[in-house]
Amino acid sequence: MNDHLGLLVSALVLAAGFVALGSAKVVAHPSMVRRAHHVGLGAGSYRAIGSLELAGAAGVLAGLAWRPLGIAAALGLVALMLGAVIAHLRARAAIVELAPALLFGAVAVGYLVASGVRP
Repeated sequence: MNDHLGLLVSALVLAAGFVALGSAKVVAHPSMVRRAHHVGLGAGSYRAIGSLELAGAAGVLAGLAWRPLGIAAALGLVALMLGAVIAHLRARAAIVELAPALLFGAVAVGYLVASGVRP
């Protein structure tokens, strides 16, 4: 897959996923409030995380036009997902609860690779 197609696909997957997850956190959907409490966060903190997820979704889409913005947004999403994994591990969450953070973190790394970021 060429880098441009990889960038487009990963941007669309990230945007769709983080708009769904971020919106649910921002509106304090009951399932998200339960998850927040499970990892030791209040609803206000989870709403802030949801806002960052929505900003990241917008940023990776905007990154299709201006790559530096997309790279910054994807790095922020990777950081959020790393924090989510750590929070779930500290709360001794089931592995299934780690899946979204691991999946979307991996897609964000794929976006970065397709953007030309190398370790």
